[in-house]
Amino acid sequence: MIATDAPIGVFDSGIGGLTVVRALLTRLPHERIVYVGDTARVPYGPKSPDTVRRYAQEIAQWLVDQGVKAIVVACNTATAHALSDLQRTMPVPVIGVVEPGARAAVRAAHGKPVGVIGTVGTIDSGAYDRAIHAIAPELPVLSRACPLFVPLVEEGWLDHRVTRDVAQEYLSPLLADGVTALVLGCTHYPLLAPLLADLAGPDVALIDSADETALATAEVLTSLSLSAPARATPPRHRFVASDAPDRFLALGQRFLGGTLDHVEHVTFG
Repeated sequence: MIATDAPIGVFDSGIGGLTVVRALLTRLPHERIVYVGDTARVPYGPKSPDTVRRYAQEIAQWLVDQGVKAIVVACNTATAHALSDLQRTMPVPVIGVVEPGARAAVRAAHGKPVGVIGTVGTIDSGAYDRAIHAIAPELPVLSRACPLFVPLVEEGWLDHRVTRDVAQEYLSPLLADGVTALVLGCTHYPLLAPLLADLAGPDVALIDSADETALATAEVLTSLSLSAPARATPPRHRFVASDAPDRFLALGQRFLGGTLDHVEHVTFG
């Protein structure tokens, strides 16, 4: 039997999934979290689906071994390639980021074109196209892979001239086609949201699936009677990196501040 005070496991290819952690902390303040950033193997986007599935299975099993009660796949590429496998093989509920993001995009689009930007793996998978069309079959969806964004974010170049030039190159075709909602289909991309909003203009809604994913997680825990009881003191969280934990700590504090004060090092593979 799964204990209600067990932690939620969250994983991503790097630091980007901390956007999901931030949303979880806001919506579920009594829950403990164990977060894994697979910084040794980031980015997942250019890797083959089989490789991503292997990485995802490995980290998900490690989280189960740590005693988590649910797993949130914060990585869009891992969600696209591995979610169904994880839901079939893991003994705890597994939630991905694609379907929640698709629901938010459909609401924001008001029947007009939706743009999706993501890693090569996420875009090639067609996961967002399928998820959006499952809700709104006639809605136009325009997708663009943006492979340079993850390394730029990992480098901390959030408003660098080079990043702005790259973003302009990526977004121009989508904006020319009249998208009114733009899905940030990688958890690293919300760190670029101010820059992307400036380039896209006020008529384009940026869709960050983190809040929707936190809501979906809350709904799953409630439906299974797994929500944590209220605590007298704030819960303690664990953060794990597969490489360069000191760098992870420095970058991660931009997301979470003092909530992230220590990073463990665990090697996978």
